[in-house]
Amino acid sequence: MSPAEARQEIERLIAELEHHNRQYYQNSVSEISDFEYDQLLYRLEELERQYPEFRYDYSPTQRVGGTVTREFETVEHRSPMLSLSNTYSIEELAEWDRRVEKGLDGEPFEYYCELKYDGVAISLWYENGILQRAVTRGDGLRGDDVTANVKTIRTLPLKVAEGSGLPSTFEVRGEVFMPRDVFHAINRERAASGEIPLANPRNTCSGTLKMQDSAAVARRKLDCYLYALMVPDGTVDSHSKGMALLKAGGFNVSGAGKRCQNLGEVSGYITYWRERRFQLQLDTDGIVIKVDNLRQQRQLGATAKSPRWAIAYKYKAENVSTRLNGITYQVGRTGAITPVAELEPVQLSGTTVRRASLHNANEIARLDIRIGDFVFVEKGGEIIPKVTGVDLSRRSHGLLPLEYIRNCPECHMPLVRREGEAAHYCPNTEGCPPQIQGRIEHFIQRQAMNIEGLGPETIRGLLDLGLIADVSDLYRLSFDDLNGVEFTLISERKGGESRRSLREKSARNILESIGKSKSRPFSALLFGLGIRYVGATVAEKLAAHFRSMDKLRQAGFEELRAVPEIGDRIAESLLRYFADPDTDRLLTKLRESGLSFSQEQSGMPSEGVLSGKTFVISGVFSKFGRDELSDLVRKHGGRLLSGVSGNLDFLIAGEKMGPSKYEKAREQNVAIISEDDFLKMLES
Repeated sequence: MSPAEARQEIERLIAELEHHNRQYYQNSVSEISDFEYDQLLYRLEELERQYPEFRYDYSPTQRVGGTVTREFETVEHRSPMLSLSNTYSIEELAEWDRRVEKGLDGEPFEYYCELKYDGVAISLWYENGILQRAVTRGDGLRGDDVTANVKTIRTLPLKVAEGSGLPSTFEVRGEVFMPRDVFHAINRERAASGEIPLANPRNTCSGTLKMQDSAAVARRKLDCYLYALMVPDGTVDSHSKGMALLKAGGFNVSGAGKRCQNLGEVSGYITYWRERRFQLQLDTDGIVIKVDNLRQQRQLGATAKSPRWAIAYKYKAENVSTRLNGITYQVGRTGAITPVAELEPVQLSGTTVRRASLHNANEIARLDIRIGDFVFVEKGGEIIPKVTGVDLSRRSHGLLPLEYIRNCPECHMPLVRREGEAAHYCPNTEGCPPQIQGRIEHFIQRQAMNIEGLGPETIRGLLDLGLIADVSDLYRLSFDDLNGVEFTLISERKGGESRRSLREKSARNILESIGKSKSRPFSALLFGLGIRYVGATVAEKLAAHFRSMDKLRQAGFEELRAVPEIGDRIAESLLRYFADPDTDRLLTKLRESGLSFSQEQSGMPSEGVLSGKTFVISGVFSKFGRDELSDLVRKHGGRLLSGVSGNLDFLIAGEKMGPSKYEKAREQNVAIISEDDFLKMLES
């Protein structure tokens, strides 16, 4: 293929992929399967590697990330990103409406209403229809350039659709957010790896936008709604027409926007969304009301802080008071203790609330909460209720300050509190029933060993009968062990418990599923072990890097840290886990049961320009992420090692590489090469 043919094919693939992107994200239409889409993307990636001069900024390959940003440049906004004035009452809104009417000298006007999304404000600059810069709001006058990370948002066009009617150069503003299902999936993985759950989608979104590795940002699946088109005066005459233009240009514009003739219609819009907003995939905390006509917006102007032509009506977070009847303490798989407020049942946002998390001892001390207090419970945009305070005016005389428990509520072992952590832990990992059961439930889940038919009650029954004591015992169960085994079903709704027993068919299905789990990949087993901070994604990274359990167990701190996305905390957790004698006994039994302790390098070429050569990749790179460099090594026949040794041929060194690795490479006479040196090797 000639360069001209390659360029033509690259441009064709870009157009086809962007068409499918628009159809999927804007019109909810899937014209091709995910597999077919991935094949087109893979073909484009291959051509861009062969012809890097045709790797365009607006290519769909830029969405997968890989760029590492060590510092975010501060950029001055073309026009200030002002904040909105807030109101919480229709009366104050009516007063604002009168000020608008006065400012327009009685001229007729209309409003445009849209939901106020709880995310991160962003300004996007397009030149010749191509995204050039994405800048956070910052202080309103200047913000941070987060272009590489924003490019990973799949609903955001990197190049504007032809024939949209948008000018070639313009600015558009919007709100970047994290969908609720993505946020909950992240927290499930964090909980599975023993990490503290993230607080809320908004804070998580903000932190994600400032991540240094755009590949990590891409995995978090951020989204963006656009709410303002900034063009030269006279180009567009109303906000609503600007929104229509953005939608035609392929931008993700919320369908909730509506033109309103007067304040009465605005009030109806506010009422309509008061409860319905909780059904959306993102948090909202109010309504934004704007004068629709842009000429009238300019006539009304702005104060130093906010525009006079727009205002935010904020919904009051529903807050109720109820009695705290007690506090129970739950023990998690990692031994973490979670205090739970047991409440007098109360209606809140359409549901009956009986419990709310109190997080940890620090939160209880901050609230000065006492058994018998009347506490304020709030939902707001959150799904899980939270205790926000104590109604001190209703506190009864004689209520005693709460003393946090000192012993595990299940096994009575004295609790420990690790330095720098808020949670208390039960250290009895091998003898505390909830920890044992939690580890087994974690081990059998779909992302891990995918063993079906073993519910919590069945596991509890097997533990009580002494048929299992840890996950390895699952592989020693027989049909006679399971057939007819009884367990207890507890129903909070029915307020009682009942006995059940496994029938013959269920027993056989469980044994069949246990047998199938032996073929699960090494990464699934590694995740299923429940090592603290090792979620599914981290397990895949470790498995891909070390390829076997034996090599992973032999790795030192620096070797672990060299793996992409493995920080000090994860490395230290792995070293502690593998140093435990109980771990050695467990892994021995699992190996004897036939589970996969290594990962096959399927599909990797045995010959290539790097055939017979070994590599270690360390540091931060400008052109590729470490994962991409690893793929290039394997694709061209090279082999990756876990650490620097006499068997190593090349150390590919980037910025911020550990000095110990560099010194060891020099001592072993290993060739130290740069990213550019490596690419020249491939070209040769």
